[in-house]
Amino acid sequence: MNNAFFATSRDYQAAFSSGLREMLSGYDELGVFILVLANAMIDPLIWDELSGPLRQKFERLSALHVDSRQGGFLDDAKDDRRVFSRLMEIGFDAITPIRLRREGPWELQLNPLRALRPPRMTERRVSGLSAPFNPDEFHFAKPFLRKEIFWRGALEGRDVSLLYNKFPFVRLLGLLVPEARAGRPQFLQQADHEYIWRVAAALRPGLPGVGVGYNSYGACASVNHLHFHLFVRDEALPIAAAHWSHNGGQEDYPATCARFDDLQEAWRYIRELHGRKVPYNLIAYPGTLYCLPRASQGSRELPEWSGGYGWYEMAGGCVPLGEAHYRQLDERQLSDELRAVRSTI
Repeated sequence: MNNAFFATSRDYQAAFSSGLREMLSGYDELGVFILVLANAMIDPLIWDELSGPLRQKFERLSALHVDSRQGGFLDDAKDDRRVFSRLMEIGFDAITPIRLRREGPWELQLNPLRALRPPRMTERRVSGLSAPFNPDEFHFAKPFLRKEIFWRGALEGRDVSLLYNKFPFVRLLGLLVPEARAGRPQFLQQADHEYIWRVAAALRPGLPGVGVGYNSYGACASVNHLHFHLFVRDEALPIAAAHWSHNGGQEDYPATCARFDDLQEAWRYIRELHGRKVPYNLIAYPGTLYCLPRASQGSRELPEWSGGYGWYEMAGGCVPLGEAHYRQLDERQLSDELRAVRSTI
């Protein structure tokens, strides 16, 4: 990897923070404020740097937002106005970095801002494993999203855009969109599978803890535009723990999980899922891929504490909807939900 942007974790963190700082100072927009706030809440280092400027921007936008409701200044998207109104009700002093706790092998996260995100596709009941790309729906090549791109260039032979995630749930989370203007739907081709395998391996020397997440269509992908979640974590996700049978241990994972250390074997398995039209989530680490076939979103009623199970939840994380659920959820409930979501192929 000869790209300086990905050379070291420190370089990547600095670029990530710098982009957020520039967006916050450069735009009086509710959507930008929400994005910067959500990313700062995930990372204590970014929070320490930006909480002061965020407070100042919050006070300015609050005044403008009140005027806009009276026919004044702000013309932001309806979803952003709704989220910001909720933030005004909460008050800035009540906004703090996320909290994490362990419940058995599982990771629980109190992240109230993510609970406010627009559901987009995740609440739809879908059938099948693909749908045509619709340029009239939300997608990552929309002109207004250009300011949210914090890096674009050639990465392992493909032109990619790396965008901030507006409602992140892990540190340094970026949306990796290959050839964004090509308008491809969220359906994995063999070349994409091989590409993500190469990317994870190439980034590993500079970014220890790097991984890639993927939600297929019907597996809580929020946008039907080909994209992946690039993340960097100090601690491996629960799915990577040694005690699970897919990693050579003695305990069965509650969800159906296949681990692959061979690129072609992994693709044969994914191709079989495509043939059966079974949705799935992927977590790719350098040299290792976890594939989790699962029930289609919308095929069952979610518990009151869940906003849906994407790759992070299938990998053992959980972002409960509210502090009471965050405090009260136990290991059995989390294990049972993974069993309920799993596919029995």
